[in-house]
Amino acid sequence: MSLPLEGRSAIVTGAGRGLGRAEALELARLGAAVVVNDYGQPGRDGSGEASTGPAEEVAAEIRAAGGTAVAHTGDVADHQQARELVELAIAEFGKLDILVNNAGILRDRMVFSMSEGEWDAVIRVHLKGHFNTTHFAAAHWRARSKAEGGRPVYGRIVNTSSEAFLAGSAGQPNYAAAKGGIVGLTTSTAIALAKYGVTANAICPRARTRMTEDVFAAVEQPGNGGGDAGLDPLAPEHVAPLVGYLASPTAAHVNGQLLVVHGGMVAVVERPRVAAQFDSKQDTFTYDELDALLTPYYAERPDGETFAAAEVLG
Repeated sequence: MSLPLEGRSAIVTGAGRGLGRAEALELARLGAAVVVNDYGQPGRDGSGEASTGPAEEVAAEIRAAGGTAVAHTGDVADHQQARELVELAIAEFGKLDILVNNAGILRDRMVFSMSEGEWDAVIRVHLKGHFNTTHFAAAHWRARSKAEGGRPVYGRIVNTSSEAFLAGSAGQPNYAAAKGGIVGLTTSTAIALAKYGVTANAICPRARTRMTEDVFAAVEQPGNGGGDAGLDPLAPEHVAPLVGYLASPTAAHVNGQLLVVHGGMVAVVERPRVAAQFDSKQDTFTYDELDALLTPYYAERPDGETFAAAEVLG
């Protein structure tokens, strides 16, 4: 019996640790040959010297289990190094079929305290990093399709967004903005590449990794309280199967979607819908008319989705 991804090749970025590692191992388990990308910096803020260690270790782990893998230690936020990553997959495996964008860093700060450098660094790694690899993968798939007379080819993109974009995260304006941008990039890419046979989807994972260790510090792991030990509900291994599914032929009709995943749960997120509509009684709204319509609407909304500003005027 063949494996779902047998004969396919994949890139997973940020795959030296945590979520990316679990995803790379899962794709390999399903039969894919994997390029394990990780820049290897020890700090979750992108600090420290780059290292070949994390990517090499995961690639070796895949090979030890009988799979096929090579390591790439470049910075996906660098346009040329992202090109080299895609070219490595093509050179090693003949083509690229699957791209999983996971690489990221954190530089948390309230918006009034955040520096320009802290903003730029997070946008660069998350959003530009996703764009760079997507750009070169998309060009590869488009060229393959043209070479085959315009026929659809096999291509899968799985991007990593976050619930920080969905629900807001007060101390992460850079991260939330980058993750929102990734959703926009994903839906645009999904529409643009559909005719070539390529799908693009995004996930919002909850997983206990070095990037989220303080966020989930209060969530107890199984066995820590003296109970039966089991798989941590925030283990990255809960997320990896969804990535494997989205990368597979079975998911050919899943495109431009956003899914939240953690601890044995997958939720499909709807695109934004119009909650209410107000029409002016004349050519254009007046201030008084907008006040009469919108002020009571937001004051009386039962869903609690608006955020009242502090009363600073005394």
